[in-house]
Amino acid sequence: MKALTVESVGLCAPGLPSWAAGRAALAGERAYAPEPLPAIAASLLPANERRRVTATIKLALHAAQEAVGSASATPDGKLAAALPTVFASSGGDSEVLDNICAALALPDRAVSPVHFHQSVHNTPSGYWSIATGCRHPSSSLSAYDGSFGGGLMETAALAWAEATRVLLVAYDLPPPFPLSDRRRIVAPFALALLLNPNPARGLATLRLEPAAPSTATPLADPELERLRSGNPAARGLPLLCAIARRRAESILLAGRGGGLRVEVEPA
Repeated sequence: MKALTVESVGLCAPGLPSWAAGRAALAGERAYAPEPLPAIAASLLPANERRRVTATIKLALHAAQEAVGSASATPDGKLAAALPTVFASSGGDSEVLDNICAALALPDRAVSPVHFHQSVHNTPSGYWSIATGCRHPSSSLSAYDGSFGGGLMETAALAWAEATRVLLVAYDLPPPFPLSDRRRIVAPFALALLLNPNPARGLATLRLEPAAPSTATPLADPELERLRSGNPAARGLPLLCAIARRRAESILLAGRGGGLRVEVEPA
């Protein structure tokens, strides 16, 4: 199996406001407590764009920024601008979707131009390119509850094909009512992985292979398991826990039509 080096991680979730702050809880060195997220600011963006962004965009960019900021820099110090990216989300920006649906239910059907241009699935990747000046390829995908696994496979394929680092960003937020009656997500969650197909210093080495459909690897901590099973982006938590524990583990990610086995080796 081909290998990928995890150079760095970005994280943003209740009780896990960053990889640096959350690693001990993921490693089992302290109890996990799902404390509310602090306010997130899209500090990378210019002021005009910063005023328009939604909670979904802020969450995705926050995790991406941490992963890139923690990695070794390019010679010119502009790593973010040099990275192809993959953004994965099961439902995109449900806040924008709710606003558009509410506007269409009114007599004049006045949809906000800002909401209209934010309604596409690749909006977070677009704002990332604005924030960083990145003009490299970017993919935005959805695979329902298998979106993290799908994003990881897409990232690996791009990294191996182009022999280059690729940034994966997975994110999902609870939708507002009444969408929440049909799609329950328990808490906001975003993670970012900077993956390198070439030998490099990092946190861990991953090896991926397709697997038969099966039950995904659960977590022993009940609160972390609730988060993992309750948010599609958080399906990556077992992988993060293995990296945090710095030990070899085999992780199964379940998806629609099949699974993905990830062998984790500590750096």
